[in-house]
Amino acid sequence: MEIWRRNLYVLCGSLFFVMVAMSMIMPFLPLYIQQDFGIEDPHQVTAWAGIIFGANFLTAGLVSPIWGNLADKHGRKIMILRSGFFMSITMALTGFAGSLWQLLALRLLNGLVGGIIPASTALVASSVPKERIGYATGLLQSFITAGTIMGPLFGGVLAEKIGFRMIFVITGCVLLLATLVITFMVKENFVPPEKKERSSLREDFQMIFSSKELPALFFVTVMIQFALFSIIPVLPIYISQLVGSEGAKVALWAGIVQACMGVANVFASPQLGRLGDRFGSQKVLLFSLLAAAIIFIPQGLVHTVWQLVALRFLLGLSLGGLLPSVNALLRRATPVHMVSRVYGYNNSFVSIGSMLGPMIGGFLAGYVSISGVFYMTSAFLFINAGWVYYSFFRNKSVQHPDSGIE
Repeated sequence: MEIWRRNLYVLCGSLFFVMVAMSMIMPFLPLYIQQDFGIEDPHQVTAWAGIIFGANFLTAGLVSPIWGNLADKHGRKIMILRSGFFMSITMALTGFAGSLWQLLALRLLNGLVGGIIPASTALVASSVPKERIGYATGLLQSFITAGTIMGPLFGGVLAEKIGFRMIFVITGCVLLLATLVITFMVKENFVPPEKKERSSLREDFQMIFSSKELPALFFVTVMIQFALFSIIPVLPIYISQLVGSEGAKVALWAGIVQACMGVANVFASPQLGRLGDRFGSQKVLLFSLLAAAIIFIPQGLVHTVWQLVALRFLLGLSLGGLLPSVNALLRRATPVHMVSRVYGYNNSFVSIGSMLGPMIGGFLAGYVSISGVFYMTSAFLFINAGWVYYSFFRNKSVQHPDSGIE
């Protein structure tokens, strides 16, 4: 088997289990804060949950370019291992936090040492043939999404059996095992760049943001993450309004709604990646954005939960073409010796969108309506589609971003 194929399959399997472990506790973070730290005021619970959830994205966004710079100098695999081993320690320690401030500090630390997904994406993108980038990144994204879907299901079962704290310890153990598998199974033929190709963070910033393609793709990334995360804080409340009940039934339907979207995404990502390799990733990105923007509108108008399930499934199909297309376009627009740095910067913009989406979505729902969040998300996706059209179709100089940074 070719090395790039083995690396791809091993990373797909390993990141699946990493994401299962990482997502086991996060959906239940408010309950963890409420039950284990004695916070009873609902407003305090949601405030702390938002701060602690976003803390990881904050520090991850700040340090991602640094880790990307080091990866291009010393290798992508070593950055995967660095992230995996340190995250296994911080996640296990999180189960022993004695106060909310300790929990916040550990989440901030986890963001600082994290980066296993962008490092893995960079390794895959830098090793596969250019004509297979869309397929490879789509397959990797589908396994990451699948792990994210399965995590809350396992977390819900384990929380009842062993409690929230032990789930963090199990998460650390799973991260450790996955990292050990990558240590022995993934091979990287890394050639350190010549001194003339090495650059400082300041020089990286100037080179990357002087190009035409990369800032456009970074903006697309922010908008995608913003749109995807804006609805997360209000979705359970919306579902409770549709089913007319509270508690376990709402949790069950929330899981079904999330799972159906994720399953559709898992199946769509590799297929849309192949279409991107064949017809152009920018075309797949544009049509996926338009489809997602249209599908968000009727979600704010549904009267039954089954209608929402069907629409979220269709949304999952369209979302399968977003991040894989962006990753493929980033790779084609980037010289091989700068791949990790570019993915590091892009991960910073992923973090920005992931922080802003829930904050603004939750705020808007409180002052307008939950339906208004769906309409806002649709509007942002339409704006994003217009930006992609202008950047990659109307602007002919960047229509085919295969030549590297200008």
